[in-house]
Formats: sequence, structure tokens, C-alpha cells
Amino acid sequence: DWPALVKLLPQKRTKVGSPSLLPAQGYFGLMFLKHYLKLSDEKLLERLNTDWAIQMFCGVQLKDYQMIRDNAFVSNVRTYLAKHIDLGVFQQTLISQWKQEIPDKQVVSMDASCYEVYIRFPTDVKLLWESCQWLWEKQIPSLCSTYRIKLPRSKFKEQKIKYVAYSKLRKKSHRKTRSRQNALLKLLYKAIEAYQLLLNQTQAKGLSIAEAETFKTIKLVYQQQRQRYLHHQAKIPNRIVSLYKPYIRPIVRGKENKPVEFGMKVHKLQVGGISMIEHCSYEAFNEYKRLKLSIIKHKSSFGVCTHIAADRIYATNENRRYTTKKDIQTNFVRKGAGKDDKATKQIKTLLNKERATRLEGSFGTEKEHYLLHKNKARSADNEQVWLYFGIHTANAVLIAKRRQKAQRQAQMAA
Repeated sequence: DWPALVKLLPQKRTKVGSPSLLPAQGYFGLMFLKHYLKLSDEKLLERLNTDWAIQMFCGVQLKDYQMIRDNAFVSNVRTYLAKHIDLGVFQQTLISQWKQEIPDKQVVSMDASCYEVYIRFPTDVKLLWESCQWLWEKQIPSLCSTYRIKLPRSKFKEQKIKYVAYSKLRKKSHRKTRSRQNALLKLLYKAIEAYQLLLNQTQAKGLSIAEAETFKTIKLVYQQQRQRYLHHQAKIPNRIVSLYKPYIRPIVRGKENKPVEFGMKVHKLQVGGISMIEHCSYEAFNEYKRLKLSIIKHKSSFGVCTHIAADRIYATNENRRYTTKKDIQTNFVRKGAGKDDKATKQIKTLLNKERATRLEGSFGTEKEHYLLHKNKARSADNEQVWLYFGIHTANAVLIAKRRQKAQRQAQMAA
């Protein structure tokens, strides 16, 4: 239902500026196609310029001589959506359109997973070196050249040679790592002082907002890394792991092959195979605390909940009392002596199967087939748009398959 989605975007009330190359429908269509076709922004733009079927889906038809040449076009569309639509309302709009085609609305499965972002694996030495590099290679020489100020003395070139030699080591001993951290902390401290002095001399003229934010992040990185160097076992709240994405946090998942993941932790509900995002955050959170809110959100969308399929972590005493009070059947293991009757045991078996196959399988499907394996958006808002469209593209494909199956059955019956 394109009109319902188009209403989420603000209407253009003035004639200032050139007309948009895409209608409002095309903004949503382009994002759905990106995740459905698994294409990069550049490849998607190339297909949009040459494929009439994609143009029709987006509600536009380019002329023979017409071509969109802006390589950032798809990225700009994503940014526009991030700025102008409420993703919660967007999700609710889609769910309301599919509601009649969702079976077993009273049964809800829930679990959490981490959808990683596309960043290099962070280490303390890498983070310190990137901070030094940003100041000594980019900002300080540029500022000195612009205002004809003498370049401050430093040992950056010597440290660069040592860092390259360290990074090529196959096995990095603890002693060498500590040595690199110590040297880079001293180099970074001198860089921060020198850059701040230059900003004071030039009154920070020409300093952009992005550069000011990065410099503020570097100061925080220095404080955190110094504390980590002096007190290695100390826990540092809100520890920065990426210079250009300071909102990213390490999320400990406890997996054998990947104990720590870097990205957005998402608590997801699934009803009749259709997934919806209940909560997402870059900070780690305990998903068992989301059970009550999940039931309330499910009720607002689908009605009364009678069955819940969830992991063992949800089976706290508080959640057990709540589900018993609401007369909700769960798949939690029974506490104390005694056994479940045959009917209850069968229900729990079905709920466990639903969670372990359909819900857990949906995480892998979305990550492998709908571009959610590594989120390549460049800002927190754009990453959320990437996530929501990836998950709901998977939902749309499932709904389309069900419609095709229903049509075939109707034709066979006729």
C-alpha cells in the first residue's frame, strides 16, 4: 500500500529547488530493492538507470537520454528517510497492512541478536594510531599551511615506522603491545596540546562541526586509553572503539567463535513468521527485561497474547509470575518437583520448535540474504534505516510467497 507509506513523508510546500528525480514512492521502493537484490549503492543506481522494471517499481520512468549521475544518490535517499520518517510508525504501517495474512496472531516468539556494523576490528593500538594520524597527518599540517605557522616538532615519522613494523608482526607479545601503547599515548598527548594551541591562535576559523566532534572524541579516547593503560583490569563505561563511529559499543555475546560483536543489539518479536523490532540499542541490555513491554506492544498490534516462545534467559521468577497472572502459556522449563501433563508438554515442544527453527532461522536469513551481515551505513540514523528495511524486506518476501501460494491453491480448487 504505497499511499500509506507516502503519507509518512512531509509534503513539499514550496517550489524552491529542483524537482525530485523520484516520487515519494520511489524512496521506499529503492530501499526495499537494495536489500532484496543485495546490491551496493553504486550497483543499485546502475540498475535503476538501465532496468525499466526497477524504474516502474519506484514509480518513475527515465527517458532514453536521461540518467542519474550522482553516485551518492542512494545514500542521500537513505539519509532523507532517516531524517523525515519515524521508523516505529513505518513498521506499524507495514504490520497493519499484513495483519490479515498473518496466522497464529496469539503466539509470539522473542529473542535478541546483534546486527554488526562494518568497521575494522578495534584494538587499543589501532585506535590510538588512528587518532595520532588524524591530528599529525591531516589537521595540524593543514592548519599550519593555511595560516603559515611553523609546523610543531614531533616524532610522528619515527613512530609511524615502528607502528608499521608492529602491525606486520604475526604474534604481538604483551610487552611490545604495552610499549606501543605507551609511545602512542605520549604522541597523542602532544598532538592534542599542539592542535589546541593552533586552534586558539587561529580562533578555530574554518573548523567544521564534524572536525570539532572528531577532536572531542579523540580527547575522550586519550582519557579512556590512558586509564586502560594504567589500570588494565578497570571497567571503562561507554568505551569508544571507533573514532568515526563513537556511538558503537562492544557487545559481549559469549559465542565460542565470536565472543564480542560490534553493532546494534536488537530485540525482535515474531508472529506467524513476520518479524518486528521491539527495541534496538548500541548499548548492551538484558533481553529478559523486555518481556512485559513486548507483550504490551504485541497486544497493541495483534490483540491478546496466549502463548510465548522464548529462550531460557527469559525464565526469571518475575517473568514467570507475570505470565501466570496473564494466563499465558510459555515454553519455560518447569520449576520444582513434578512433571507437565501430556498436553502441556506437547505445547511446549511446539513452542520450542517454533523459536529454534523459525525465529533463530530468521536471524541467519536476514544477515545472509538481506544485507544485514555487516551494516555499511555511515551514521547511527542511517544504520537504523538500513536495519528496518532489511528486516521488513524479508517480511515482504515472505508475504509475497504466501500470496502466490494462496493464488495457486485457489486456481487448483477452481
